[in-house]
This record gives sequence, structure tokens and C-alpha cells, in this order.
Amino acid sequence: MGSNVLFFHEIDQTHHPLVGGKAFHLARLSRMEGVRVPEGFCVTTEAYKRVVTQREELHPLIDQLSTLKVEDREKIRDISGKIRHVIQRVQIPQGIEESVLRVLAQLGEGHAYAIRSSATAEDLPHASFAGQQDTYLNITGKSAIFEHIKKCWASLFTDRAVIYRIQNGFDHRKVFLSVIVQRMVFPQASGILFTADPVTSNRKVSSIDASFGLGEALVSGMVSADSYKVREGEIVEKAVSTKKVSIDPLKKGGTEKREIDPDRQKQQALTDEQILQLERIGRSIEASFKHPQDIEWCLADDTFYIVQSRPITTLYPVPEGNDGRNRVYLSFAHQQMMTDVIRPLGMSFLQLTAEKFPIHQAGGRLFIDISHDLASPLGRKMALTMMGKTDPLMVDALRNLVRKKKFIRSLPRGKRVFTLTREGMSPWAMLLQTLKIYFKNDPAIIQQFISQNETSIETLKSQIQEVSGYDLFAFIRADHQRFTKILYGGMGAIWVGMYAASWINRKMEKWLGEKNVADTLSQSVPNNVTSEMGLALLDVADAVRPYPEVRAYLEQEAKDETLFEDLARLDGGPIVSDALQAYLEKYGMRCPGEIDITKPRWCEQPTALIPIILSHIQTFEPGAGRMKFEEGQRNARQKEEELLRRLKQLPGGTRKAKQTERMIRRLRHFIGFREYPKYAWVKRYFLYKQALLKEAASLVQRGIIRDKEDIYYLSFEELQEVVRTHRLDGDLIAGRKKAYEAYEKLTPPRLITSEGELLFGEYDKVNLPEGALPGNPVSSGVVEGRARVIHKMKDADIEKGDILITHSTDPSWTPLFVSINGLVTEVGGHMTHGSVIAREYGLPAVVGVENATTLIKDGQWIRVNGTEGYIERL
Repeated sequence: MGSNVLFFHEIDQTHHPLVGGKAFHLARLSRMEGVRVPEGFCVTTEAYKRVVTQREELHPLIDQLSTLKVEDREKIRDISGKIRHVIQRVQIPQGIEESVLRVLAQLGEGHAYAIRSSATAEDLPHASFAGQQDTYLNITGKSAIFEHIKKCWASLFTDRAVIYRIQNGFDHRKVFLSVIVQRMVFPQASGILFTADPVTSNRKVSSIDASFGLGEALVSGMVSADSYKVREGEIVEKAVSTKKVSIDPLKKGGTEKREIDPDRQKQQALTDEQILQLERIGRSIEASFKHPQDIEWCLADDTFYIVQSRPITTLYPVPEGNDGRNRVYLSFAHQQMMTDVIRPLGMSFLQLTAEKFPIHQAGGRLFIDISHDLASPLGRKMALTMMGKTDPLMVDALRNLVRKKKFIRSLPRGKRVFTLTREGMSPWAMLLQTLKIYFKNDPAIIQQFISQNETSIETLKSQIQEVSGYDLFAFIRADHQRFTKILYGGMGAIWVGMYAASWINRKMEKWLGEKNVADTLSQSVPNNVTSEMGLALLDVADAVRPYPEVRAYLEQEAKDETLFEDLARLDGGPIVSDALQAYLEKYGMRCPGEIDITKPRWCEQPTALIPIILSHIQTFEPGAGRMKFEEGQRNARQKEEELLRRLKQLPGGTRKAKQTERMIRRLRHFIGFREYPKYAWVKRYFLYKQALLKEAASLVQRGIIRDKEDIYYLSFEELQEVVRTHRLDGDLIAGRKKAYEAYEKLTPPRLITSEGELLFGEYDKVNLPEGALPGNPVSSGVVEGRARVIHKMKDADIEKGDILITHSTDPSWTPLFVSINGLVTEVGGHMTHGSVIAREYGLPAVVGVENATTLIKDGQWIRVNGTEGYIERL
């Protein structure tokens, strides 16, 4: 029959490029025991290429289409329409027509057919292309079949298909279309089966939608389908809808909408026995494809027919390393305010940092197994208490989970996460250290910690230069262990600062009726390396300010590779160069997403800072950095004096004032140190990165890898082995890059179970203004202003007084904070970096506002209530 037409039973693994994803899956399904597929054949992509891609008049149109972006909707609509018009007017060559007629004769005369599109970029694990091409039902007669084959070809260029390809990075010229011609089944009921619950993502729950007649009524939204959920052979949920209409086939061809008899409208489309039978079929298909499936089915003469099965591409992967027992995983990304994909080398270093914790990977992110905590009554209490300080939504989700007694009882017991301390000290030793710092209340303690760490970093700088090759990896591991002991030796000081803030807020609300006063008392505290970083960039802007030639260069010509060489030739350039290099010497190891060692640092891409520097020149007067710090000190001092004055007027006021004054001293001595450990961590990791990139350069010279950055797609252990053996599987890097491109499109959940169920929480919306967006109040005050929705720091266009709306912030965003009047993020907690800096700068802030970057429009005037925790769109 040649390559123009293939029966399902003729299609094997080698034919995927000829038949596309949908047809390939149907062919595979047709060979599965217990699965019925209506018989049929494919008009292959070879036929499409002969008829469509060889049309000269289409080439310039497809070239034009390839230059467009998603935003160019009108142009996409116009060009796509022209392409479809050309395709539908083509004459099918005689050879292809004869091949199709011969196959139709073998299937028998007088049948009706379903004509379906099957693209080569379709039903892929990372892009399903669901619903992007067209399907035609109950087609009768040879001429109608050929006409609808051409319509399917043309549907490769519907607006929605073109936009989907653009969004997913597929080349229009490299996607071809096969057409499925399949015996029409006239069903009594039809619908969709998901072998993982599409609402919760639970892999153990199958979800079935069912309605009478053809599935078009369901897909088009004409009817509300019955919904059945099945878990491990048991119907656990059933919602029977009122089904007033159905789509039914006509004898002459085509379909029509019909009213359903009133006495059938509330009947189940499937009996309980049929529901369970369909679920078993779905599980067998899932087992064969080794991935949860989205299955289209129909029931005719009490027999289930499968007309399509594709992978569910929207599911977040289950964390790796599961032992088969029920588990609960907490997102490490949400704790660190960086939910972007982390490449394998970055993953390895994060796992080094948290090696005492049960860490697992999923979807390019890390998750902590907290199953043992939730299995214990005390552990549950500690988990909820600890999470309550960082993320109320996570706490609410955990509370909802804890109510599922059967699941909680199934969790294994073992060593709990929330009783571990990062540096390996026992909880009692950590408590004693914290109490010692608490009662000593001496700011010199902080200076000792900082001095010890800075000395160790200087030692590392000199020593790591002398180590290379395989020995470098052992050196880094040993240094990392020393670093952990130094760094987390100061955790007690951080806890004292956090306790002081909590004590002040709790007591002042009780005694004086005022909320969150510690926010003001925390302004301009000493030793906050992150807030100092933001103010220091104002000083760099002051260095640039007097030199118009330098400003013009920075605005128009600056390039990372030649920045400092170019500055040396400009009037004032050497002064600016010195100021910028001094800034980078102290802060250049920082960048957005800095917990991932593979992210480019400011010292590697210094031009990333230029838009902020230029904005500071426009927005602020000279000396603004010093003035803002002094203003914060004044605010804190005035607030302290006011509180102490008011307290002394209360019964027992002298005692209360003395207690509060001591606690304010603890707050201001220790709360700023909250930001230092991450700074030291990132500073040290940059030295590791530089050493590893030297090894990467050697691997490039040997031809083992193509680019230095290829090592980012290897774990620390894998890279060590490559350096030792000078061997690497050539496909490994390419495969990892492709996987991580897919991971970038996923949104990581706060919590996920080993069953794949995503756990969600909600805010208490009682007493909120109508239409307000709830969140977690982390820095008190109320402010109105223009919303600036920013997804990447490099795209920031901030004017003084704006309110920053973004997904999350880490310390690298601090330079923007000096320009804004308020902060709203989708991810965050009370002690995360953005919240700490917002309080220090006196910015009202609300974090954990779900979908804030979507619900709040750029340029919209809003009110941020950082005291009560909500946003109003005005």
C-alpha cells in the first residue's frame, strides 16, 4: 500500500514520524488485550508532504508565520486563514486517492467514518497539543471523506494550533499531519477518563466524565457531564448531572443536537459496574504507557471503545526516591523564595547544604519529606507551628491534610525534620546556645560570627586556587563541612532576634492595642548585609551622577564583556569603575535565584545593575543612601520612645517598660543578622563555582563537553566522575536540557503527596473588604500607589512611589526596594528575605497573595494593607 496509507495493525515503532502521536497511540491501543479500538487507517505524513509542503505559494506564507509572536494575533489570524484556504483547494494526487479508495473497499461499503487529525508534534509527554487540530464525525461518502481529509490538513494552521506551536517552541515547517480515518461508533454514552484526578493530581484517583450520545456535547460545554471518581476499585465520589441535550449522529451523515427525554435526564450515563469496568481499562492503558493518561472513550452496545489516549502533561512529577509508602513533601523552593527550575549542579549544592534533611527532587525543584513529622502528634504540632511563621497557606493545607485520619495513620514513623538542627547540634545544645546569647544580649557576638566567617572565606580564596582535577571535589566537600559549622553556629542569634520581634508584637498588641510594632523598630538595624546592599547601590548611582558621558554609555552601549575597559576611556569612567567594582567585590556574587549556583552572578553580568543605577539617578537626590538609613534610625528611635512613654502610664508600667526596652535592644542587636548566613553561603558558593568552571574549561579543551555551562546539567558526583575518567555520554547533556525546558513550564506546589496529590490552603477572608485579595501581612502600614507587575528583575521599570508586584523576591531584589512604596508577592513568609528588608525599609508588604501577578494589572492603582494583610484594587 506504500507509505501513503497504513492500517492500524501495520503501524509499529518506526512509523511514528509517518502517523503522528494520536494515530501511533491508537495503533498501540488496538494491540492491547482488553482494549477495543474502532478499526481504521492513516493517511500518512508522506501524503501531507506531497500535497501541502510542496505547494510553492505556501512557502512565503509559512515564512511570515515563523517570524510572529503570540502577541501578533491579527497577523496570525490573517496568514493562517490564507494557508488554510490554499490547502482546502488542493487536488489530491491520483496515487494517494487510489490508495485511500482501496483501503475503504477493504473496510466495506456504506460505513460512516470519523476523520481525525494526528500531528507529529502531538501527544508528547511534555506537550499534548490536545484539541489543536480538527476532528469530523459521521462522514459518509467518498467525496466527503476526501474533502475532510483536506480539512484536517488545513487544521494544522488553525489560529489556536499556530499559537500553541509558538508558545511551545515548535517550528511550523517541521510539524506534519497524518489523518486518521476510523469506523464511526454510534455510542449510547461517551466521555473522558483521566487516570489521575485533574483537580488534585492524585495518581490513585481516576476521574470519569460521562454524558449521553457523542462526546461533542461534553467537550463543547453544551451539557454538564456526570462526574465519577474511582480509587483502587471503589467509587469514592459520584455527581450525576441533569443532561438535557445530546449530540447524536444522523443516518445521512453529520450530527445533530437532540433533547433528552425528561425521564432520562437525571439517569447515570454509566452504571456503577460500567464505571468500574472503564476504570480498569484506563489503568491497564496507563500501565502500558507508563504515564497517567487522558482517555476519550465511548460506549456502544455495552462495549467500551477507546478513540484516543494521550499523556496528561499538566501533572507535577511526584518526588523521586519514594519507597512505596505514603509520603508528604514540602516545597524547599517556597521556603527559599525561589521557585524557578534549579539545574542538576545547583541541586547538588543545595542537597549538600541540607544533607541532614530528607531531600527529594521533582520537576527541577527540591522537596523535603515531612512524613515522619506528620505521623507524630508532637511532630504535627511542631510542623504547624514552624510553618505558621513562614507560610499561612502551607499551614492551612497541612491542617486540611491532618484531618484525613486514614492517610495520616498510613504515614511511616522515623526521625523528624522539625527536631533536626542544620549543623548537627542536638536541639538541647541549640537551645542552650540560644539562651546564652539571649541573656548576654551583646552585639559583639554578631561581630565575632561575621569575623570568623570572613576569615574562613579569605582562607578558602587562597587555598582553592591550589587545588584542581579530581582533588577539587574532595576539597569542596571538606570545606563545606567546616563552613556549615561556622555558619550555623550563629543560628541562636537569629532565633533570639526572631523571638524578640514576636515578643514585642504580642505584648504591644496586648498592652497597647497596636499591631506589628516590631516592623518599625526593625528599621535600619546594624549588620543587615542585604539592606546595606540596597543602599550601597545608591552610592554607586552618586558616583555616576556627575558624568554625562558615562551615563550616556551606560544607557546605550554597555556590554558585560568590555564594561570596565570602556569605562576607563571615558571622562569620570575610572571613578565610576572603582565604585562599581567595590560594590561587586562585596555583593557581586548575588543575583536573582542565587540559591542555584548555576545562575549568572552580578560580577559575571554587571550590566544587570545598570537599569537600577540609572533609575536611582533619576529618582533620588545625592546622598540618598545615608539619608534613608538615618531616616530609618529616627523612625525606630521615635517609635521606641513613644512605646516606652505609653507603657509607663499603664498599671505596672515601669516593669513593662523595662522589659520592653530590653527586648528592643535584643531585637536591634540580632534581627539584622538574619540576612548574613545566606550572604556568606552565596559568597562561598561563588568561589566553588569559579573553581568548577576552570575544570569545565579543561573539559571543553579536551572535547568532552561543548560549552563550560554544560556542567550545570551534571550533578556534583557526575561531574566528579567526568573529571576523573574524561568520559561522558554525549546524549546526557542534551536530554537534561530538554527535560529542564519542560520543567520550566511547571508551577511547583507548596505541598505534594507520594500519590501526586497537590495540597492547597486558603486564607480566612472574614472581615476583608469586598473584592480584596488576602495575603500574609509581613510589614505594617497602609499605602496606595501604582502597581508595577514585574516577573524578572532585569525588566524592572520602577518609579519612586510604585508598588512592586512579583512572584517572589530574594536578596538580589533589594536594590529595587529603595525606590518602591510597597511590596506584594505570591510567595513568602514573615521571616523570608523580602519581608525582612521591607520591614527594615519601612515598606508596607503583603506576601503569599495567590495569583497576584495575574489578578493585579500593571499600572493599576491599589492599596496595600500590610497591617491586616490584604490588597484592594481601586
